[in-house]
Amino acid sequence: MPPQNRKQQGLGSGVIVTPEGHILTSNHVIDGADEIMVSIGAEQKQYKATKIGTDPATDLAVLKIEGDNFPAITFADLEKTQVGDLVLAIGNPFGVGQSVTMGIISAKGRGGMGMIDYENFIQTDASINPGNSGGALVDFEGRLVGINTAIVSRTGGSQGVGFAVPGDLARSVMQSILDKGRVIRGHLGVIVQPVTSELAETFGLKSTDGALVTEVTPQSPAASTGVQRGDVITHVNGQKITDPRDLRLTVGGLEPGAKVEIKYLRDVQEKTAQVELAELPTEQGRFAQNDSSATGALLGGVTIAEIDDRMRQQYNLPPDLNGALITNVTPDSPAGEAGLREGDVIREIARQDVNRARDAIDLTRKIKTDKGVVMLVWSNGSQRYLVVNPGDAERAG
Repeated sequence: MPPQNRKQQGLGSGVIVTPEGHILTSNHVIDGADEIMVSIGAEQKQYKATKIGTDPATDLAVLKIEGDNFPAITFADLEKTQVGDLVLAIGNPFGVGQSVTMGIISAKGRGGMGMIDYENFIQTDASINPGNSGGALVDFEGRLVGINTAIVSRTGGSQGVGFAVPGDLARSVMQSILDKGRVIRGHLGVIVQPVTSELAETFGLKSTDGALVTEVTPQSPAASTGVQRGDVITHVNGQKITDPRDLRLTVGGLEPGAKVEIKYLRDVQEKTAQVELAELPTEQGRFAQNDSSATGALLGGVTIAEIDDRMRQQYNLPPDLNGALITNVTPDSPAGEAGLREGDVIREIARQDVNRARDAIDLTRKIKTDKGVVMLVWSNGSQRYLVVNPGDAERAG
């Protein structure tokens, strides 16, 4: 029997945003499609759509259908929207046809979901189901509040927790694609992690606000200003930075070449620097972020070794990486519970460089404190700070 060609179809929604036929939808709706067809109106008039551009970092795509005088939506002023405002979710759930559900804005500025790189979602309890992705979330005057993109659900259907990309972000992404053919974002050149309460105490900080720098890219804008590992970025152009996501959204929303003022803390002292942003390299489109909330011990339950050529090959370590290589961790030891794992490399202890295993041993012998001690650890290609409690080392064994 001759092989048969199988045709796969997917369903999603979209919204016309210009009279010329530009459509905003979710990138995951059209990703990998060979042909995109758009049905409009009760009569289901079909158009073949052209993909103008996509931005996986925000899960947005811009399409174009041929024609003119299309009924285009108006964008809402999101500064005026509030939690509790009534909204309507429009789409084609499960392929049953155009449907409208009603709910409220449950929250604004949601992030940390790990769905996309630039998360600043509007949360709603309006029913959003498979097939609604890419559709419009509108206010009661029919203005675009957001593009429905995802749900949190244990069943696969709506359970009252849906997310939409804000309309102002969608508009700026679309404008960049139309003007430049792609989305261009500002680049500072740092890898950061959140400031936990333990880190704040260890660094002598008054709050957990800010983004703690774990790496500075060589020859980047940040490097040119003197920003260093261990600094905590607190403001960009006067705007408060509360966490790494805040920094990512703020810097990514600025144009390359923009001159910005950054404020950061170093050893509790506030410093200010002027920096000209570069363009975020394409291969770095996914913003690296370490998220460590672990607490741990010093070196109780840990076996460390010097890094030599054999160890570099065995653990796939970069050729220029130095430090104390962890070769074994007792799983139920304080170190194991802290998140330290075989193959990690200790780079700093108590803000002092660790270039070899002997440095780590010497430093831990010198530390005489009951307070938390900060470690910088390289793991799987990135670095993160951990706060460790010397008291726990006594219980390791």
